[in-house]
Amino acid sequence: MDTIATESGGGGNSDEMQNKKKKGKHDKPKPWDEDPNIDHWKIEKFDPSWNEGGMLEVSSFSTLFPQYREKYLQEAWPLVKSALKEFGIVCELNLVEGSMTVSTTLKTRDPYIIVKARDLIKLLSRSVPAPQAIKVLDDEVQCDIIKIGNLVRNKERFVKRRQHLVGPNSSTLKALEILTGCYILVQGNTVAAMGSFKGLKQVRRIVEDCIPNKMHPVYHIKILMMKKELEKDPALINENWDRFLPKFKKKNVKQKKVKTKEKKPYTPFPPPQQPSKIDLQLESGEYFLSEQKKQANKWRQKQEKQAEKTAENKRKREAAFLPPEEPVKQNADKSKSDTHDLAAMTNSIKKRAEEFGKQKSVENFDAADYIAASGEPPKKKKKKSKHT
Repeated sequence: MDTIATESGGGGNSDEMQNKKKKGKHDKPKPWDEDPNIDHWKIEKFDPSWNEGGMLEVSSFSTLFPQYREKYLQEAWPLVKSALKEFGIVCELNLVEGSMTVSTTLKTRDPYIIVKARDLIKLLSRSVPAPQAIKVLDDEVQCDIIKIGNLVRNKERFVKRRQHLVGPNSSTLKALEILTGCYILVQGNTVAAMGSFKGLKQVRRIVEDCIPNKMHPVYHIKILMMKKELEKDPALINENWDRFLPKFKKKNVKQKKVKTKEKKPYTPFPPPQQPSKIDLQLESGEYFLSEQKKQANKWRQKQEKQAEKTAENKRKREAAFLPPEEPVKQNADKSKSDTHDLAAMTNSIKKRAEEFGKQKSVENFDAADYIAASGEPPKKKKKKSKHT
């Protein structure tokens, strides 16, 4: 039994060895894999010695530009031409067709520089200044042109939401540029951005959330600021930051209800024909009057309207001089209540005075006088005679 166990254990080890061998003979640890001095993410600058033979075929790209950019491109074209000449790229400005073309030459060594030149002419056509657009030729700088014209159908909403990206005095745009490390230009139906891949990804997400009104750029700015602070803490590098970031809920704003007209019941019959002016004159008998009587009637109606108008205007003028009506009923009720209160107050004061007098007479009562007076016979009252 022991021998079987050992054999089965040995078989398991052999399977593991076979699985390891299947990875390939070149999958061995290299000395530079674990070297801390080597930055594996660094993009090395192109060396012309890597491609001494040059390009085998000519590659070219062309793009159209709007008419309002024609004057500026004519002035800035020598600067663009000299910048591309260093990399062995030829550029051409065609004012008749309104196009810019870049193409490789025999002196071109970097195969990717033609793609960078294509991005350069795209940025120039989207109103990016020439000194800024030339920076895209560096290996560390990339560009992204985001189309926003087809995200919203209503033009007024599109203009308002595009203004959210810019903000008052371009404050929102400047904040986004600082936090993402990208150059951002909002122009027409596109947003041009230049920077690193990470920054361009953030800018695209912010723009695509702003224009369809998913999230305002200010909330994205708050999130980016918190991320900047969390990056400084080395203890939170390998942790999830969702618990620290704010969560914004979209609130539904009540919209005004559109008033709908009530539909009348359908009837196949047309509405009755309205009487004409002549029909009305026939009904009133005015049609058979002479011209003089018609003029007299018109004059009389005109005078009546004028008299009504003057009377109304006079009444309006006199209304300003009329005194305001005083509330009579309220004052009468108030006076009655005041008199009633006054009578009740006088009666209560009299009662209190009588009680106070009685109390004072009792307090001044002398017991000795009362006893002395009680020993004497009571004096009889003299009766008054009837004769007197």
